[in-house]
Amino acid sequence: MHSTGTVSSQTGHGQTQQVKRRIAGSRSNAHIKPWRLVGVLLAGGLVALSLPPWGWWPFAFFGVAIFVALGKNVDRPIAHLVLGTTFAIGWFAPGMAWMWFLTAPGYISAVTLYAVFHGLAALICSTTSRRTFTGPLLHALAEALRFSFPFGGVPLASLAIGQADSPFATLARLGGPLLLTWFVFQIGYLLSRPRFHRSVAALAIILGFVFISSQVPNGSETGVTLRIAAVQGGGPQGTQGINTNSRDVVERHLTATQSIAPSENVDVVIWPENVIDVAQFSTSPELDEITTEARRLNAPFMVGITEDFDARYFINAQVVVQTDGSITDRYDKVKRVPFGEFMPFRSILKRLGAPVHLVPRDALAGTGLAVLDIDGVRMAVAISWEDFFAGRVREGIQHGAQVIINPTNGASYTGTILQSQQIGASRLRAIENGRWLVQIATTGFSGVISPDGSLYERTNVSEQRVIYYDIPLRSGSTPYSKLGDRPLIFIMLVLTVGLILVGSRRKKA
Repeated sequence: MHSTGTVSSQTGHGQTQQVKRRIAGSRSNAHIKPWRLVGVLLAGGLVALSLPPWGWWPFAFFGVAIFVALGKNVDRPIAHLVLGTTFAIGWFAPGMAWMWFLTAPGYISAVTLYAVFHGLAALICSTTSRRTFTGPLLHALAEALRFSFPFGGVPLASLAIGQADSPFATLARLGGPLLLTWFVFQIGYLLSRPRFHRSVAALAIILGFVFISSQVPNGSETGVTLRIAAVQGGGPQGTQGINTNSRDVVERHLTATQSIAPSENVDVVIWPENVIDVAQFSTSPELDEITTEARRLNAPFMVGITEDFDARYFINAQVVVQTDGSITDRYDKVKRVPFGEFMPFRSILKRLGAPVHLVPRDALAGTGLAVLDIDGVRMAVAISWEDFFAGRVREGIQHGAQVIINPTNGASYTGTILQSQQIGASRLRAIENGRWLVQIATTGFSGVISPDGSLYERTNVSEQRVIYYDIPLRSGSTPYSKLGDRPLIFIMLVLTVGLILVGSRRKKA
């Protein structure tokens, strides 16, 4: 009797100690230790360093792996929300730093909002039992949301751009930037597992996608070439349209164009985005100047213009000018730069003292197809910002484009973060669609990109230069240029829901 009472007493004491330990453990998870926050912030910084202009693409995999590893043994979902958001801030704050010089409120808002997207992905992932595979899908879906919402999306500083120079870039032929995003997250999640050898089979399957992507159709050459002269006028960076003389930009490009000899036998001369800023181009002296040069070189011009629409709106367009001065085709920019070409919540921001005067009028969005026809050659056209949206270029390819043109400006931005990322985006667009791409800027960077993403004839910032290149015209398509993003997003959603449901059933069992 006495002995039994002693055992019962000891058992009760042991259970009490277990309860105390559980309470202590739950209290320890009620807040996040600072070292975890610092760790995930630095992990996000590694992802940022994988992006242009730094370009250390392997860092993205290690950054994701460290982020995932630091989130283990953290039980509270709200803690994962904070960790995921902090990780993404470490990624977006450097990767989007160029926005600070354009609009500080826009920069802070964008970094915070898009970081929360990944925080929510981490929160949802923490409630599942298959985190290794659910997590990458959720973060890829967070990027899909960021690419389209709000303000039409801001697909900058993406993991896909950071992989444009990696051996995995061919995945873009299969599934575009979203498949590349999933791939980076999935490898990172696998690397974070303590018993990595258990992940070898999954890793082998995933890497198999890379091999398949290198073998899929990516178009073919037609046997016809187009000799282009792409004109970069040069000039200073970090300038605003309201503080500069637009005629200076025209003069720089005229000077560079006049260095082209008729003996070059070019088929088309390309000027960058909004070189000419006039009330109406068709009645402007600048049209006469372009026509004079077109006759001298016996070649049509593709010219970036900005025109007045009314007191509230302007139009950003690319037009084709023939040797007789006629304008035979035109494309009005569809995707506008938020806080750059239009000011969301203008009246509210003005009351708060934001510098809305830097964008006195909004750009009027175009509605046409992303193509221009020049003497029987169809070109896919993505004006500046549109180059970051895979769907804009893909639209042109679906309508028979044989080459991609990306006229851009870039003079408004300080530094080279955005310009370098745009080169990365152009490389992805070329790979995704199996086409040559010509990026031509007012002040840099300009260059010619092959269908495998190789970069040729890259100019320097502020350099005045004419790029000559014989562009092979191509036809055909890749799986991505045929299908786009929607099928992949649907598959990701189905897999995510399926993994969550399977995990919840196993918990109940």
